[in-house]
Amino acid sequence: MNSLIKLALLRILNAAYHWLIRPVVFRLSAQNAHNQAIRLLRALDGLPLAAEMASALHRFTFSDTSTAVGGARLSQRLILAAGLVKGDGFADEEQALRAVSQERNIMPGWRIVPALAGAVELGSFTRFPRLGNPGMVVWRNAATQSTQNRVGLRNPGAHAAARFLGERRRQLPKEYGINIAVSPGVEDIHEQTRHIAESVAFFLDAGVHPTWFTLNLSCPNTEDDPQGHQLGAETRQLCGAVLEGLRARQLHIPLWVKISPGLANEQYRALMRLFDEVGVEAVIATNTLAQPAPDNSAIQAGVGGGELLPAALDAVRQLLAEKQRHGYAVDVIACGGIIDGASLRKYEGLGVKAGQYWSALVYRGPFAAAIIESELAEHDYEFETVKRESLA
Repeated sequence: MNSLIKLALLRILNAAYHWLIRPVVFRLSAQNAHNQAIRLLRALDGLPLAAEMASALHRFTFSDTSTAVGGARLSQRLILAAGLVKGDGFADEEQALRAVSQERNIMPGWRIVPALAGAVELGSFTRFPRLGNPGMVVWRNAATQSTQNRVGLRNPGAHAAARFLGERRRQLPKEYGINIAVSPGVEDIHEQTRHIAESVAFFLDAGVHPTWFTLNLSCPNTEDDPQGHQLGAETRQLCGAVLEGLRARQLHIPLWVKISPGLANEQYRALMRLFDEVGVEAVIATNTLAQPAPDNSAIQAGVGGGELLPAALDAVRQLLAEKQRHGYAVDVIACGGIIDGASLRKYEGLGVKAGQYWSALVYRGPFAAAIIESELAEHDYEFETVKRESLA
């Protein structure tokens, strides 16, 4: 009976968002809607009762889809991808740290989003703060259920983010990831490695021990080359910096790595071999797909959602083939176009055990993960029913 009540509630929530809320949101530009959402998250973070209500809704709407993936045990297989809860941008580290000392909420959604959505990847965080790109940086394409952005890794920097979360570590969720990105524009690999090592150390020193760390090697919406840090020697050095820092503290926090779509077959094969050799426990495939921005073909912006699905599926297929061919101890986590039960089923059919989503929040609402899971479960139930009846 509880499962039937849960399914009925999810259908009501889905219909309410589709017919009542989404039309209002979509009257705003994608950028304006995103800005309004951040303001709402900032306000809700300051209301303890809101977090308690969100947690209650989460417990009632989410089914147990617990899975072991990438060296972690998760209570749900759909994770909110990095990009929403990453914080304000600042011109320099001094400003960011001052904001933390003034007890400002520099990371809107840090409390309310995990309470409602469950597993969340926070970030991306770079070693130093970034203001991000100016002007219009967020778009959507309802026809393909896609989003596009060139926010430009806006974030408060790893030092300020770590201090902010460290001061609230008793209120952090039981399952979350920290996404660390390579520093755009830094060409020297030794300096880049130092940035990565320092970023991880800030979180650990602040007592922030996430369920997993993700090293983001792909930055398609900045001036950085999205494939530049996905070469063998550089990848080995960057991954090694994270793992060395964890081992020095005798911590077993798994390292995941996020990569680009559209890499050459040989590059995917080389990356899987390298990840297995150095001890990376999962690869997230993929980040957004770099395409010309809708209002300026001279600049690139990362596409997610429906338009990313084919490229992400192809990457996942190639990575899993390498895993099976060589027996690599590296899990593949899907990311790209998980909008509904049908898209999740495509990844599941390849052997994926967990996935990340983002654009689904825009098109399916705040209960997107629970709704997608219910659609998949409902399809599986109907399939098994038809199968049994055909065999009777």
